[in-house]
Amino acid sequence: MRWAAVEAIQRQPAGTKISVDRKRIESRRGRNIAKVAAARKLLTLVYYGLRDGEIRALARHKAAA
Repeated sequence: MRWAAVEAIQRQPAGTKISVDRKRIESRRGRNIAKVAAARKLLTLVYYGLRDGEIRALARHKAAA
Protein backbone atom coordinates (compact mmCIF):
# COMPACT_ATOMS: atom_id res chain seq x y z
CA MET A 1 0.00 0.00 0.00
CA ARG A 2 2.83 2.39 0.84
CA TRP A 3 4.50 1.74 -2.52
CA ALA A 4 1.31 2.52 -4.44
CA ALA A 5 0.73 5.72 -2.48
CA VAL A 6 4.30 6.93 -3.07
CA GLU A 7 3.94 6.18 -6.79
CA ALA A 8 0.66 8.11 -6.90
CA ILE A 9 2.10 11.08 -5.04
CA GLN A 10 4.90 11.44 -7.58
CA ARG A 11 2.30 12.07 -10.29
CA GLN A 12 0.46 14.85 -8.40
CA PRO A 13 0.00 18.11 -10.31
CA ALA A 14 2.13 20.99 -9.04
CA GLY A 15 -0.67 23.18 -7.68
CA THR A 16 -2.43 20.85 -5.26
CA LYS A 17 -2.28 21.29 -1.49
CA ILE A 18 -0.49 17.97 -1.05
CA SER A 19 2.18 19.03 -3.55
CA VAL A 20 2.67 22.35 -1.78
CA ASP A 21 3.01 20.52 1.55
CA ARG A 22 5.42 18.07 -0.05
CA LYS A 23 7.67 20.89 -1.29
CA ARG A 24 7.61 22.51 2.16
CA ILE A 25 8.63 19.27 3.88
CA GLU A 26 11.20 18.55 1.16
CA SER A 27 13.01 21.81 1.87
CA ARG A 28 13.34 20.89 5.56
CA ARG A 29 13.69 17.11 5.70
CA GLY A 30 14.63 15.84 2.25
CA ARG A 31 12.98 14.44 -0.86
CA ASN A 32 12.24 10.86 0.21
CA ILE A 33 10.82 11.79 3.61
CA ALA A 34 8.61 14.37 1.89
CA LYS A 35 7.31 11.74 -0.57
CA VAL A 36 6.36 9.36 2.23
CA ALA A 37 4.75 12.16 4.27
CA ALA A 38 2.68 13.26 1.27
CA ALA A 39 1.73 9.64 0.52
CA ARG A 40 0.55 9.22 4.11
CA LYS A 41 -1.55 12.38 3.78
CA LEU A 42 -3.04 11.02 0.54
CA LEU A 43 -3.91 7.70 2.20
CA THR A 44 -5.54 9.60 5.07
CA LEU A 45 -7.75 11.45 2.58
CA VAL A 46 -8.64 8.16 0.87
CA TYR A 47 -9.51 6.56 4.21
CA TYR A 48 -11.82 9.41 5.22
CA GLY A 49 -13.40 9.43 1.78
CA LEU A 50 -14.19 5.72 1.99
CA ARG A 51 -15.35 5.98 5.60
CA ASP A 52 -17.66 8.94 5.01
CA GLY A 53 -18.78 7.91 1.53
CA GLU A 54 -17.86 11.34 0.18
CA ILE A 55 -14.87 12.01 -2.05
CA ARG A 56 -13.76 15.62 -2.34
CA ALA A 57 -11.55 16.69 -5.21
CA LEU A 58 -8.20 18.18 -4.29
CA ALA A 59 -8.59 21.87 -5.08
CA ARG A 60 -5.73 23.80 -6.58
CA HIS A 61 -3.80 25.75 -3.97
CA LYS A 62 -3.11 29.37 -4.88
CA ALA A 63 0.48 30.34 -4.21
CA ALA A 64 1.08 33.40 -2.06
CA ALA A 65 2.13 36.35 -4.18
